[in-house]
Amino acid sequence: METTAEKKYTYKDFESNQEVRWCPGCDDYVILRSMQKALPEMGVDKKDVVFISGIGCSSRFPYYMDTYGMHSIHGRAPAIATGVKLANNDLSVWVITGDGDSMAIGGNHFIHVLRRNIDLNIILFNNEIYGLTKGQFSPTSLVGQKTKSSPFGNTQPPFLPGELAIGAQARFFARIGGNTPKEMTQIFIDAEKFKGTSLVEVLQNCPIFNDGAYAEFTDKLVREDKQVYVEHGKPMIFGKSRDKGLMLKGLKLEVVTIGENGISEADILVHDANDADPTLHQMLVRLKYPLVTGIIRSVHDKTFDEREIEMMNKVKASAVFHKTDDLFFSGDTYEVH
Repeated sequence: METTAEKKYTYKDFESNQEVRWCPGCDDYVILRSMQKALPEMGVDKKDVVFISGIGCSSRFPYYMDTYGMHSIHGRAPAIATGVKLANNDLSVWVITGDGDSMAIGGNHFIHVLRRNIDLNIILFNNEIYGLTKGQFSPTSLVGQKTKSSPFGNTQPPFLPGELAIGAQARFFARIGGNTPKEMTQIFIDAEKFKGTSLVEVLQNCPIFNDGAYAEFTDKLVREDKQVYVEHGKPMIFGKSRDKGLMLKGLKLEVVTIGENGISEADILVHDANDADPTLHQMLVRLKYPLVTGIIRSVHDKTFDEREIEMMNKVKASAVFHKTDDLFFSGDTYEVH
């Protein structure tokens, strides 16, 4: 992948000439601008950036980026992005998807792209609703949630995208609130630097059909007390007074107060995003208080194409036939007159 050593981009270089058309107040605007600000810091050439989307409000994204891109079909963006990446490994490939697009009709493609660890990036806009089709419940909608298609309350338990992803062997998973552009921008940069499939779940508010879905965690007045933003190698401390933290007691995470019961900062659990064992990462994605944001998992492993190339080289090294003619003229041959 070429770097931008000769040219320093700004976010304006990634703005398309298309009118951005999302509902007023939608977090999609924040995600778009965060990406446009992140790209100049990634060290990639503009012509090497590709955005592939499926169907949904989020999938308008490629129109608003002045890069290559494709608005594809419902749920199949990971499959198309896989083809793009394997055809040209030098490209920076991004999948833009929503909770309905990826968790429902695209569920099969979603889990397998994570399992294979293809070197591309996925941004999952999770608003716990179908927005484009006007407010039906989605695979991440809560039990009891009243929507256009569940007027008496949704009865289907929701997926937790992080839990599903780590269960599918995702090597990189991050979660971030849709109203935190500074942190989001940095996570996008880190996702691009990661070698393998990176998944970033954005807790994206839909002000029309599911307003306030994450307000109890993401509202500016409560964010510091309800979220712990984890960073690799740092203790998991949160709270406005920075006096709360997480400790592992037995097989459960427990919230403790620093300064009480003899607990000091040294007792707080230090986040290890690089731990190959997913046990603690699964516990973090399931935790409801505090909600865990930041890069929860970042484990380096061989990518799909690296494994394929390794296998091909091994087969070639021990192959009897090196070209088609070797195969055609091997064994018994006959001349037909």
